[in-house]
Amino acid sequence: MAEIEALAHDAMATIPVELSQHMGPVVLRVEDFPDEETEAEMGIESPFDLLGLYRGVALPNKSVFATAPEIDMIFLYRRPMLDYWCETGEDLAHIVRHVLIHEIGHHFGFSDDDMERLENEA
Repeated sequence: MAEIEALAHDAMATIPVELSQHMGPVVLRVEDFPDEETEAEMGIESPFDLLGLYRGVALPNKSVFATAPEIDMIFLYRRPMLDYWCETGEDLAHIVRHVLIHEIGHHFGFSDDDMERLENEA
């Protein structure tokens, strides 16, 4: 877990300042798998189907009038990432960075389709 967390913190340092300056506090957690509640909520068949998850209120939806602000969290799931790494042979640091950036995109309010389009354009 410590290695995945270190790779995630290294990846976080590469986020362009134009984005990172607007992120605000986001908690980064590395866990082996999503919990059963998350699996059910996301409708996944196997805990290996989810590499990461953003939990919180996306920046465009935040309100200064909210009574109890929710803590923004990014979860990285170690075992599914390691499984994906073994299956694909991709660089583990690249996988962690890709998942982290994807979840940061959700923090900024981007949908999966938005992020796929941006990746295809890049």
